[in-house]
Amino acid sequence: MRPAAVLVHVPDVSLGLKWYQKAFPMAKSTYLDEFEFTVLDINGFALEIVQADEKVGAGKKGTVLYWSVESINESLEHFVGLGAKLYRGPLKIENGLSICQVEDPFGNLIGLKGKLK
Repeated sequence: MRPAAVLVHVPDVSLGLKWYQKAFPMAKSTYLDEFEFTVLDINGFALEIVQADEKVGAGKKGTVLYWSVESINESLEHFVGLGAKLYRGPLKIENGLSICQVEDPFGNLIGLKGKLK
C-alpha cells in the first residue's frame, strides 16, 4: 500500500481549488467531466479539494499531512504570502530537520518538513 490521495474539505470548492492551485503550483490540474470535479496531481498523488459538509467539516480535526520541502523558511514565505498563517513550529526533529504547520484560509492544516535555511 501507498498513499494515493488526500481530501481537503473546504466551505467553497471553487475558492479552495484556486487557493490550492497557487499553494501547490507544481500540481497538474485535471478536470473530470463525468464527475464535475478537478484533481490536483502532484507526482502521482491526488490532492482533492472537496466540499465540507455535515459529516466532514473544514478545519483542524486531528490529521495533518506533512509535505517534504527543501526549505522550511522558503515554504513558509510562500504559504504565508498566499494568506496562510503559521500555526505551529518550526520545531526541530531528527536528522537536522524541522517541522511546522500552516493554517490555510479555510482552517485546514498543512504540515511542512524540511531544513531551516
